[in-house]
Amino acid sequence: MSEASKITEEQQVNQSFKELLDLCPRCQTAEGKKLVHKAFDLAFEAHRDVRRKSGELYILHPLAVARIVADEIGLGSKGVAAALLHDVVEDTDYTLEDIEGIFGGKVADIVDGLTKLEGVFDQTKSKQAENFRKLLLTMVEDIRVILIKLADRLHNMRTLDSMPEHKRLKIAGETLYLYAPLAHRLGLYSIKSELEDLSLKYEHPKVFNEITSKLTEYQNKTQHLITRFSLPIIERLSSEGYEFDIKGRPKSIYSIWRKMQRKQVPFEEIYDLLAIRIVFKPKQGIPEKAQCWTIYSLITDIYRPKPDRLRDWVSTPKANGYEALHATVMGPEGNWIEIQIRTDRMDEIAEKGFAAHWKYKGSNEKESELDNWLQQIRDVLDNPDSDSLEFLDDFKLNLFSQEIMIFTPKGDVKVMPKGATALDLAFEIHTELGYKCIGAKVNYKLVPLSYELKSGDQVEILTSEKQTPKYDWITFVTTAKAKTRIKDAFKKERKAIIQRGEQKLEEALNETKLTTNSKILKKLQKHYNLPTKEELYFKIGKNVINLENLNKILSDKTENKWIRYWRLSFGKGSEKVFGKKKIGKDSKKTQMVVSDDMDAEQYIIAPCCNPIPGDDVVGYLDQDDKLILHSRKCPVAIRLMSSQGNRIVSAEWESHKILSFLAVINLSGIDQIGIVSKITKVISDDQTVNMRSIHVESHDGIFEGTIYLYIHNTEDLNNLIFNLVKIKGLHNVTRQERIHSNS
Repeated sequence: MSEASKITEEQQVNQSFKELLDLCPRCQTAEGKKLVHKAFDLAFEAHRDVRRKSGELYILHPLAVARIVADEIGLGSKGVAAALLHDVVEDTDYTLEDIEGIFGGKVADIVDGLTKLEGVFDQTKSKQAENFRKLLLTMVEDIRVILIKLADRLHNMRTLDSMPEHKRLKIAGETLYLYAPLAHRLGLYSIKSELEDLSLKYEHPKVFNEITSKLTEYQNKTQHLITRFSLPIIERLSSEGYEFDIKGRPKSIYSIWRKMQRKQVPFEEIYDLLAIRIVFKPKQGIPEKAQCWTIYSLITDIYRPKPDRLRDWVSTPKANGYEALHATVMGPEGNWIEIQIRTDRMDEIAEKGFAAHWKYKGSNEKESELDNWLQQIRDVLDNPDSDSLEFLDDFKLNLFSQEIMIFTPKGDVKVMPKGATALDLAFEIHTELGYKCIGAKVNYKLVPLSYELKSGDQVEILTSEKQTPKYDWITFVTTAKAKTRIKDAFKKERKAIIQRGEQKLEEALNETKLTTNSKILKKLQKHYNLPTKEELYFKIGKNVINLENLNKILSDKTENKWIRYWRLSFGKGSEKVFGKKKIGKDSKKTQMVVSDDMDAEQYIIAPCCNPIPGDDVVGYLDQDDKLILHSRKCPVAIRLMSSQGNRIVSAEWESHKILSFLAVINLSGIDQIGIVSKITKVISDDQTVNMRSIHVESHDGIFEGTIYLYIHNTEDLNNLIFNLVKIKGLHNVTRQERIHSNS
């Protein structure tokens, strides 16, 4: 590299550092600036001449992470210094002791926490669980660890183009599964939305580009409508003496896509794309909550509200600290428009996160929901051992689901995840209350333990001294705390039963001159549909499973009738049949092309999502080195990408015109004479499609139907759907992507 270009790069680095200091309002003291300068100098020296995959100097990455931490999250000088140093111990010769000696214990602890995060994924199960637990422990002690890690992940996602596709899929899946929900739980809405959008961009690039284009076009068309809608509000609030900003709030690409998926509707039928946000400076001497409601009242004097769309998070903030009043009103041209009303303080919490706003600004407010959440994590961590993926799922389910508000008999509020049961609430209040719980009264009506609570319910827990915990409770509780406490109660007993089951299986196998091995265990787990070998041993030990037909199960070679096997060739010009060559962890193959050639021994179309040619797909190399093809949006695939990314292979279809794939479409419309014959005629006229079966039900003048078809690819399926939609009276035609084997 020439001397001139080196100078230019060094100037770029120095300019980035200057911008970092300018954008850090909490680094402006002499001591703060000195600490950040010292961290930058050490990081610059440690990473000297190291480059990222994109070719740029490595130091620009920690600088970018520190900038996000300072500007978009709002941490102070210690957080910014730790962000600058976050890769130093992991990637250079500096040790944690060096960092502690130079910067002190607090910065060293944060860097240590960030270093432990490396390798949370793609390890053996026990190591993965241990590393994930370390992440949580460090986060509980100092939440800046996870805030800096989120900033690190955001910058990596912003610069993901330089990575190969299989790595992009792994990182995007991991981001969507864990990091975006973590950002949501910590109130970092801007970061959460950007992480989700970037994940969608790399997992479904065509979908992302299509929605982006349509949204831009939509915003350009409706700009005049937002302006026309806002003018009367601006005049009214100004006349009442409010200082405020009013602006359009664009809906994120990912949230639009999720809604399209959930409701099975096209972009054009998403009705809440129009939204504005009013951020005001509260008047002195009047409570913020009262002023939010006053502004709501002034707006609803102008526009008629939609009562069922009112969301009051000023009276009861969300568990992550989010406060705002949301309302939906009818606009001047017959459009529903969402309005968000919040103070400038609420806006800062919403954008930068409750943790950053409260934890490090010396606020003496009462114990927050964030503290309650961190205490819940401590409770879960008390359980010293659990299966890593089960632990991850329990944790994720609890922290990132929607919240509901439950009232106690005395009127206190408990925030619970959506889907929580009466028993979950009992364990939330106290472990012993959970163990002794026999039912509950919800709104004065007697309900069972498994009753699913709804927001606003008033709940009284009923107990009995004779009650003892039941292990099957675990099947209907949803919170990690309840699951952990139930497992704790049965730990010793369960361990003894598992040992008994293992011994019984070994004895039964010895009688047939076999010994226990992973292949036999997997076959039995698959037969009884059990997730772990421990669960298998437990059921054998409890005599739920008897071993009389053991020989029959082990000799059975039949497969599920919906599973199909295909030959998958890797890269261009590949001529090897992989049935003759084992593809293990160390394989350099990272891409596959699905062709018309068949091989009934090695490659599987995943029955959980049943992808067909033309779908966005991803390959997963299972424990037996078989390649399984999943739809990229399949929840199972997202979970695999996040937890076992080293086994993910990018995949694409070749044009399929020989093989047929099973697909299902759902239809609904106005019932009228001859509608079924019109539908079957369109299908029979289509030379590329064969109908297997049709089922139609009619009630109250509306019909609903399901059709099973054999098709070659998504193009043929989309053409058929397009032709069906033309039938008068047929209102909705959608593809069902999950097909059950008993259909």
